[in-house]
Amino acid sequence: MNLQEKIVVRDLNLRIGNQHILKNVSCIIPQKKITVILGPSGCGKTTLLKSMNRLTDLYSNVKITGNIYLNGQDIYHRDLDVTDLRKKMGLMSQRPSPLPMSIFDNIAYGLKISGRKKKRYMKLRVEYYLKLVNLWEEVNDRLNAPASSLSIGQQQRLCLARGMAVDPELILADEPTSALDPISSQSIEKKFIELKDNLTIVLVTHTLRQARRIADNVIFMYLGEIIEQGPACEFFDSPRHELTKGFLKGSFN
Repeated sequence: MNLQEKIVVRDLNLRIGNQHILKNVSCIIPQKKITVILGPSGCGKTTLLKSMNRLTDLYSNVKITGNIYLNGQDIYHRDLDVTDLRKKMGLMSQRPSPLPMSIFDNIAYGLKISGRKKKRYMKLRVEYYLKLVNLWEEVNDRLNAPASSLSIGQQQRLCLARGMAVDPELILADEPTSALDPISSQSIEKKFIELKDNLTIVLVTHTLRQARRIADNVIFMYLGEIIEQGPACEFFDSPRHELTKGFLKGSFN
C-alpha cells in the first residue's frame, strides 16, 4: 500500500437481492484530502460510502465480493473487529441525528465510548470539540439544554463534534449540507477544509458547486460504476469520459 493511500477499494461488487448496486468498483481515497463522490441520484454513492465502514452489513440479503483496505488491512477479513473499525470513522448523514440527550452529553458520549471518563477532563474536552466546530460561543450558556433545541445547522455541527470526539482517522459524510441553509453549509465546508490537515474526509454530494469548492480528489459514479476519478483540477478542467462531460454540463442529474 502506498503511504498516501488511506482507503483502497478493489473490484467491489455489492448486490441486494437481485439488485446489482455496485459494479466492479475500484478506487483510491488519499490521506488527508477531501475526496468527493459525485454522481446523479441512485448511482451508488451512499452505498459505496457505507461500505467503507461496513454499514452495509445492516442491509438484509446483501452479497459483497471484492476488497476494501483501510491502512492496508482488509476490512472484510473475518477476524476484523467491526466496532473498532467504526471508531476510526466519524459519520455524518443528510439530516443530523443528535442523541436524545443534552448538548454536553452528546459530546461526552463520544468521549466515553473512546474510554475517556474523568469528569474534569470531560468538561475540558467537551469545550474543545465544540470550539473545534465553531459551536462553543453559541451554546456555552446552555450545555444542559436538549440537543434537539438547536437549529438544524447547529445540530449538524454538534454531530460533527461528537464524531470528532472519538478521535477518528476519517470522516464519512453523506450529503451533510443538503438540509442546511447557505450560511450553515458554508460553515461545515470551511470546517472540513480545516480538518483535512489531520484526517481524511470522504464526502458524498450531487452538488457540483460544492465539489468545486472543496474537493481535492473526485470519484464520479454512474449506475453503480466508477466512470472517472482523479485530482479535482483534472476532473473539472479536463474530463476524459463523455458521461463526465455531460454531467458537468448539467445534461443529467
